[in-house]
Amino acid sequence: MEEGDTVLLHLGYDNILPIRLTRGRVDQTKYGAIRHDNLMNTPYGRKIQCPKGWLHPLQPTAELWTLALPHRTQILYSTDISLIILQLHLRPGSVVVEAGTGSGSLSHALIRSVMPTGHLYTYEFHAERCSAVQKEFEHHGLSNFVTVKHHDVCDKGFPLDCAADAVFLDLPSPWECVKSAKQVLQTGGRICTFSPCIEQVQRTCDTLREHGFEDLITVECLAQPYSVQTIHLQEVDFGNAKVTGNGSETRPHKMAKLESAEFKEELKTDHGEHDEIKGNTTGNLNAGVDAPPKEHSKNSDPQSDAGSRSVKRQEGRSDLKRHEFRVSAPSLVRQGHTGFLTFASLYLV
Repeated sequence: MEEGDTVLLHLGYDNILPIRLTRGRVDQTKYGAIRHDNLMNTPYGRKIQCPKGWLHPLQPTAELWTLALPHRTQILYSTDISLIILQLHLRPGSVVVEAGTGSGSLSHALIRSVMPTGHLYTYEFHAERCSAVQKEFEHHGLSNFVTVKHHDVCDKGFPLDCAADAVFLDLPSPWECVKSAKQVLQTGGRICTFSPCIEQVQRTCDTLREHGFEDLITVECLAQPYSVQTIHLQEVDFGNAKVTGNGSETRPHKMAKLESAEFKEELKTDHGEHDEIKGNTTGNLNAGVDAPPKEHSKNSDPQSDAGSRSVKRQEGRSDLKRHEFRVSAPSLVRQGHTGFLTFASLYLV
């Protein structure tokens, strides 16, 4: 890391602080002060100790910059960005036109996809946002691969001389720019529009069909997180006898047979206790002594009690195997709606 580099300080999960290294400067974090001089001439990714903890300085990537950039507008995240790059068929050497630069989240990913021989032309109608994103491209060393202009493409169209392989529109009224986008697209080019409302999507699709675009498709890309857990289950012995080749029973089935005999013996013992109680009561009555019979509780069932004791013995048996495996379950919390992506192709210019 050298002076003037953009560094992303990773402080924890979903907590990244972007800084630009300046000699003599000190920034405050939740782990205490971090001196820029201590980061210079240090490799990226090294663990840096702070007064109240530690952090990692990371080199900016398109994905990390999306999580750390200053939000000047609503941005696109990696879930939508990955689908956009795939559907626009981008590769090194492609020429891409973007209308609505915003905070530059998608722009960084587009530049990385077309480098080192491709180029991105991006247009922003807001002057301050255009100036801010242009400085960020310079600080990140991407100026040779992108051209940023303050321009209203809805009123004036795209001031582009070369033919583009793909066009992306992130505008309040993308249908107003479809005609101009068709003029800069080459044969077989792809177009993508981002709209948060379905009414915008319907109007955009109608305009795309009017101008000869084909293969229209609209998608909503949502990420579904899953929770991975480890489950432990004990092998269940149903007591079915299994005879081996020499005529003897296997150990698990012997145990099952033994437990079945024990279970019957317990039932006999329980019934025997009842018979003994009845006999003593009869004898006492014959002797003229009134002895009340022993009563069980209302919820007591001799067979269910004996069965529960058998289940407990089975749970503690060492001859039964325990199986361990991993399962995944969808999380109850899921990312909400961001917008609709509409893709189309232009086969005849």
